[in-house]
Amino acid sequence: MAKASARREELRGKLIEAAEKTIVAQGHTALKARALAEEVGCALGAIYTVFPDLAALVLAVNARSFALLSAMLGREAEAAAAEGGNPRAIANRTLIALANGYLDFAAEHGGRWHALFDFRLPDGQDLPEDHLRQQDALFQHLEAPLTVLQPGLARDERALLARSLFSAAHGMVLLGLEGKLVQLPLPYLREQIALVVSAMGRGLEGS
Repeated sequence: MAKASARREELRGKLIEAAEKTIVAQGHTALKARALAEEVGCALGAIYTVFPDLAALVLAVNARSFALLSAMLGREAEAAAAEGGNPRAIANRTLIALANGYLDFAAEHGGRWHALFDFRLPDGQDLPEDHLRQQDALFQHLEAPLTVLQPGLARDERALLARSLFSAAHGMVLLGLEGKLVQLPLPYLREQIALVVSAMGRGLEGS
């Protein structure tokens, strides 16, 4: 029993590694069960003894991508705080740093980024609880400076505001990188994001 469990975990790790490599290089839409089985050296049906479907495998890779993004945002927040200043100035600077950190992640890890935000589960399936917890952990990077700028907000209101700010930044990143409206050079896009997020921060500070 222990050997079978160990072999199953080994196969699980190999499948995640193979799927991650495909997603990074070609995107999540390029995942094919037969190609994965050939790469890891297992039978096609063996995949489904570890994962119920390829959607679950994408989510396993996305868990790693969430961790990578969260680590990047954490470093951005730490760097913004290290510059010093009064708490509100730090909070505003942190919001800008987080937005541009998100832009950098999308630009540097396009395959992961699309898998995180373009991938849709099959009808009838809900995101697992651990996936939702990882999403919440990302938003907490935003909630920290918002607590400084809007100390009177209730927790649920602050969480909603964090998601609204993220949506605004995500829209700018998406339109800028994908050229939906106009293709923007990355340095210019960073400047525009900083300008918009800075205006939002000042508005929150003054409201």
